[in-house]
Amino acid sequence: MSKAIPNPISDLREIRSLMERSRYFIGLSGLSGIGAGLSALLGVGFVVAYQWAGGHDLVFISRSLRLTAAHPWGIAPLPFLTLTALGVLLGAVGSGYFFTVRRAKRLGQSLSDRKTYRLIFHLAVPLTVGALFCLALVYHEHGGFIGPATLIFYGLALLNGSGYAREELSYLGYLEITLGLISCFFMGYGLHFWALGFGVLHIAYGIWMYQKYDRA
Repeated sequence: MSKAIPNPISDLREIRSLMERSRYFIGLSGLSGIGAGLSALLGVGFVVAYQWAGGHDLVFISRSLRLTAAHPWGIAPLPFLTLTALGVLLGAVGSGYFFTVRRAKRLGQSLSDRKTYRLIFHLAVPLTVGALFCLALVYHEHGGFIGPATLIFYGLALLNGSGYAREELSYLGYLEITLGLISCFFMGYGLHFWALGFGVLHIAYGIWMYQKYDRA
């Protein structure tokens, strides 16, 4: 009767896997990033269509709380932008939740554990601060800085939460922050940087993560 030969490398890999499962929430799917990126690009497409229909001289940010305007679509710029942003957020969160739950089940993980709550908390703090900061920008009619601010605070949120997820999350965070800082010097191109940061970078990151983890 032959004995199984111990394999130190296999044992070390198993120990590392167990340590990661105990520390990190590793249910994040690359498809979540792709879904978020597609939602962002769809939102940008709506904004471009709104601008094209009403003229490119539209002022999106103002203190006016009017819901209607002299626009072919009948809705004022600020509420339109708000509804579009909410739609993008719901699309990104919805796709992220669906693919994350599916991956977590496949890995035998549960979303209702301390790792998940820690990740959500560390993501939520910078995002909440950033949202309040953007509201202040709207109030003072500094709409040109909203695009850079959202990229920077989102990147900070990813860095803050990367200690509770795969370490690659920090790479996306650094890229978002860098892009946000660059966009501060190119006023008037916020939508382009927003599409690149929340759209293209998310899709590229999602494809990379899918190839590295999901398919494996």
